[in-house]
Amino acid sequence: MSFQTSTGKIIKDQEKLSFDYVPEELPNREDQIQNLFGLFRGIVSSNISQNVLLYGPVGTGKTATAKRFCMDFEDWAKEKGKTIDYAFVNCRRRKKDSSVMWKVVHHFDKGFPDRGFSTEEMMEVIKGKIEERNLHLIIVLDEVDYLIQKSGSDLIYLLSRFDEERLTPKGNVSLLLVSQKNAFQLLEESARSSFKRSNRVKFPKYTNDELFPILQQRVDIALYSGSIDEEKIRLLSDISGKGGDGGGDARFGIELLEKTCLIAEMDGRNEVSSEDVRAAKAEVNPHITESKLRDLKDQEKLVLLAATRALKNTTYTTTGDIEEIYKVVCEEKDNKKLGHTQFWNYLQSLSDQGILNTRTFADGSGRTTKVSLSDITAEKLEKKIESLI
Repeated sequence: MSFQTSTGKIIKDQEKLSFDYVPEELPNREDQIQNLFGLFRGIVSSNISQNVLLYGPVGTGKTATAKRFCMDFEDWAKEKGKTIDYAFVNCRRRKKDSSVMWKVVHHFDKGFPDRGFSTEEMMEVIKGKIEERNLHLIIVLDEVDYLIQKSGSDLIYLLSRFDEERLTPKGNVSLLLVSQKNAFQLLEESARSSFKRSNRVKFPKYTNDELFPILQQRVDIALYSGSIDEEKIRLLSDISGKGGDGGGDARFGIELLEKTCLIAEMDGRNEVSSEDVRAAKAEVNPHITESKLRDLKDQEKLVLLAATRALKNTTYTTTGDIEEIYKVVCEEKDNKKLGHTQFWNYLQSLSDQGILNTRTFADGSGRTTKVSLSDITAEKLEKKIESLI
């Protein structure tokens, strides 16, 4: 079998478009990282442990922040003469206490057998490794709600009181829990008592404007220079701010960026177009369906047809440009054109239904409403609407 290779060159380093890649800087998560530093710095200054929960919706940077913080904190502590290490466990994959503990032991001993040891025995192994290396271990339990729902809170309770049996307790283990839910509410009271109520860091959804520098950063480090312009990145941030599972999802935005670039490359081009972005959205998370278009009112179809024509060769257009084309469309289809207010109401209806996107920009002359299309290419949508009118 022979494989067809793409002739375009847009992606320079695809690994940097991976969800697992952690950039040196995390745009719009500086406050959360600084908050974590404030909570954990006592590990170095006072030799104490901390138990902290990070929570927020999917795609809000929780996992990346946890990893970035641990890497940077390890370096900072080293400068202060303190050895910090961290073990990362994905609890969606490891929902049992023994599996979680094995992963932590495996961090120190790659040859440790995956069966034959109890959770308590593995905890003793970890204690030995920590004392042997004279370090403080941060255990990161990502998606910890899966562990709690499957196995309860016992392991978290034991880890949060790791050194309690010592006559003179020494803080050697800290917990960093990561969850889409506020996992604090899922913990049993005994485990919950080990967490200070203020030791919770919330991650809100990103806004469209906050997603833009995240995607710009990935463009800068993963793509060839000049392969995508600022306007296309803005469209991607608008789509991922609105789309995904409720919007504000950086993971969705990065996935969309990668798919957009692959579509353009397979077409043999070295530069991304607006239509590539729309085609990527249609593949990754389609929203516009045939039935939804069929159910539109006649005037909504005419307004949408005008919008598709205005957007065929551009990323954004203005409501004024659409209205001018709409007048031509009405003459062409022998339909009575609406007045400005009625036209605007139908345009807004299309936006409310998620078929068109509207965004208001401030410029030197005031505020301008720009319109974009995200879920399907303008060319394909134009043909669909033409067949329905």
